Amino acid sequence: MLLATALLIIGLLLVVYGADRLVFAASILCRSFGVPPLLIGLTVVSIGTSLPELIVASSAALHGQLDLAVGTALGSNITNILLILGLAALLHPFTVNSDILRRELPLMLVVSAIIGWLLFDNQLSVVDGVILITVSVAYLLFTIKITRLAGNEGADKLTREQLAELPREGNRPVAFLWLAVALIIMPMATRMVIDNASVLAHYFGVSELVIGLTIISVGTSLPELATTIAGARKGEDDIAIGNIIGSNIFNIVLVMGIPALIAPGEIDPLVFARDYWVMLVVSVIFAVLCWRKPRSIGKTAGALLTCSFFVWIVVLWFVASPVVG
Repeated sequence: MLLATALLIIGLLLVVYGADRLVFAASILCRSFGVPPLLIGLTVVSIGTSLPELIVASSAALHGQLDLAVGTALGSNITNILLILGLAALLHPFTVNSDILRRELPLMLVVSAIIGWLLFDNQLSVVDGVILITVSVAYLLFTIKITRLAGNEGADKLTREQLAELPREGNRPVAFLWLAVALIIMPMATRMVIDNASVLAHYFGVSELVIGLTIISVGTSLPELATTIAGARKGEDDIAIGNIIGSNIFNIVLVMGIPALIAPGEIDPLVFARDYWVMLVVSVIFAVLCWRKPRSIGKTAGALLTCSFFVWIVVLWFVASPVVG
C-alpha cells in the first residue's frame, strides 16, 4: 500500500510537470509561428490548466475505468472552488473586477447544467461526447470574441494579466526539446496513476469513483493551486479567479467529453445522484460570491470553503461511500 501511494504521488507530480512543459512548449511554438499572444493565452494556456485532468481521465477511460475519469472531472471542480479558492482567499481576499469574469460565470453554470442533463441516464455516450466537444469549441470562440473586444478597448484587467503570464523566452529547439520530454513523461506517469489508483481503491475498500473525486482530483489540480495562490499573492485577482472558472468549464466539456468519445459506457449511479449535485451547489456558491456586492471573497468565506472541502472528504470516504468488495 505504501509503495502504491508513493508511486501514485510521483505519477501525479510527473503528470502535472509534463503538462506544464507541454503548455510551455506549445506557447513558444505558437508565438514563433506568429500566433497572437492573446489567442495563445485564451487557448493553449487556458486549456493547459485542465490538461492533467484530461490526460488522466482519457487514460482511465481507455483502460475501462470511466468512473475514475468522471470522478476526476467532478472532483477537480469541487476541489478548485472549495480547497484552492478557499486557501487562496485565506492568504489574500479577492476582488472581482473583470467584466469577462462576470460574463463567464453564467457560462460555467450553463455548462454545469448541461452535464447534469447528460449524466441523468447514468452513462456517457458518443453523442454526449460530441455535445460536450461542440460546447467547448463554442466557448472558446465566444471567449476569444469578447476578450478581443475588451483587449481592444484596453479596459479589461484579466486580459492584461493573461498576456503578462505568457512565456517570453525560448526558441523552437527549446520548445521541441520540452515537447519531447513531456510526451515521454506523460504516458508513463498516467499509467502509474491509473494502476496505483486501482490498487488503493481495492486496499481501502472504496470505489474508483471516490479515488477520482478525492486523491486524483487534488493531485491534478496542483496547477490551479499554484497559479491561483501566485495570482493572489501578486494581487492578480482576476486571473486567479479566471483560472478557476476556465478550468471548471474545461473539466466538464473536455475532461468528460473526450473520454465519452473514446470509451463510452455506463457510470456509477452515484455520479448523478450524489456527486453532480455537490459540484452544482459548490459552483452556484462560487458564482454568488463573485456576483454579490461588494464583489469580494474574504478570509471568512475562504475559511468556510476550506472547511467544507475537508468535511466533504470525510463524508465521502467514511459516510456516503459504499464499501467495495
